[in-house]
This record gives sequence, C-alpha cells and structure tokens, in this order.
Amino acid sequence: MDFERPGEPPFPGASLVHDWAACLRFYSRLPVPRLPGEGDPHAAPDFIRVPRMLPLAGLVLALPGALVLLAAWGLGLGPFLAATLAVATGALITGALHEDGLADVADGFGGGTTRERCLEIMRDSRIGAYGGVALVLALALRIGALATLLDRTGSVAAPALILAAILSRTAALVPMVTLAPARRDGAAAAVGRPGRPALTVAASLAGGLALLGALLGLPWRGLVAMILLAALGALAVTALARRRIGGQTGDVIGACQQVAEIAALLGLVAVVPA
Repeated sequence: MDFERPGEPPFPGASLVHDWAACLRFYSRLPVPRLPGEGDPHAAPDFIRVPRMLPLAGLVLALPGALVLLAAWGLGLGPFLAATLAVATGALITGALHEDGLADVADGFGGGTTRERCLEIMRDSRIGAYGGVALVLALALRIGALATLLDRTGSVAAPALILAAILSRTAALVPMVTLAPARRDGAAAAVGRPGRPALTVAASLAGGLALLGALLGLPWRGLVAMILLAALGALAVTALARRRIGGQTGDVIGACQQVAEIAALLGLVAVVPA
C-alpha cells in the first residue's frame, strides 16, 4: 500500500536523486531501476532541470573505467594497455554515445557546404572519412593522455580520468544553454534546453568534485588547466556549431563532450612533469 501523500517527496532530496538517475539512464546503458516516487523511467528526461546532476552522473559513468585502469596497471599490463582498456570500458558503459556524436559532427561539418547539407549528413547513420578520422584521433588522444599520466603519476591517473569525465559533461551543457536546437524535430528540441540555473548547479558540483580531486593527488595547476581547457573546448565547439548550422543538436553535444574531455586530459599532461 502506498502511504505517500500527493505532492510530497518520497524522501529528502528526491528531486535531485531522480534527476541523477535520469542522467544515468540517458547517457549510459546502465540498468537504473525505477526509484520511489519517480515517474516513467523510460520517458525522455526534462532537460530544463535534469542536467544539474550531470557531474555526479559523470562520476558514476567514469568509475568503472578508472577501476579497470588501476586493475590493469596493478597487474603489470603497462600504461598503453591499461589506458586502452579503461577507454574501452567507458565506451561500453555509454554505448559510445558521445563518440557517435563526434563522428557525425566531423562528417557533417567536414563534408557539408550548407547548413542543410551539414544537418543531412549528420543524420545519416553511415560513417564517412571525416568521422572515421575524428574517432581514431579522439581515441588515440585519450588513450595517449591516460597512458602518459600513468607513466608520470601512477594511480593519480584514475582520479584524472574521473574528473575529465565530470568536467567534459558539464562543459557539454554550454551549447545546450547558449544555442537553440538546429532542428525542430530533433532530439535536442524534444528534451528541452537547460536553463542557466541548471548550468550553475552543475558547474558548482563540478567545481566541488575538482576540489576533491586535489585531495586525491591531482596538482592544483593541473586542476586549473583541466577546468580552463575543458571550458575553452566547449566554447570552441559551440562557436563552430553556431557558424555552421546556427544551433545545436545531440551530435554537437556529444562532440562537445569529447573535445572537452580530450582538452582537459591534455591540459593535465602539459603541467605534470615528465
């Protein structure tokens, strides 16, 4: 029997936990069960509010990869294999959602000469030369950065991987907040645009988790570099999307996350002594 009063939260902070669960379902293939007091877990999330919990969702999504990274490193597989297994784990968790967006954007922006043609190519499920090259380079840069961090810092590479996932997903909110959907019938238009309050909450959570990273051994200069470069990467993708298609799509958001994650990892590598 349900004794919950109408309109009363089933537990303290229920709204935040529900948004966190919605983020995990939308951005991954994790089997997140329906929570007490939650609506239809299979419905499209309301992105006006839900993205405020993206930093905590990013932490959960990156944790398996970080554990694989440490386990492979501890077993003596070496930095390259450990980093490769960690990146592969992350792709399995998310269903390569963001990588797919990066490939589509590379194909569309690289092969399209007009706004309409760019959007048409991005909607095509087939991958082209630009998309293939973008995927190879993105995977190589992420694996190379993690392998370098393992070689230079050892286990500190694990919190770096987690923080890069948190910062990049937060940074990917920039095009959602600042650009209108490029298609009226696209996924970006269907889920809605987060407001600046949601971005402020997400940025505050990401900043707090970055401070926690310092306690786990990440250098302060590295934290600053990761935050700044993730933000710059997101702004660059946002500016490019505004110029090429006059708005944002789900693919643009995925590409933004990939660029921001790579930028954050490279920023940390640049300030960690060889």
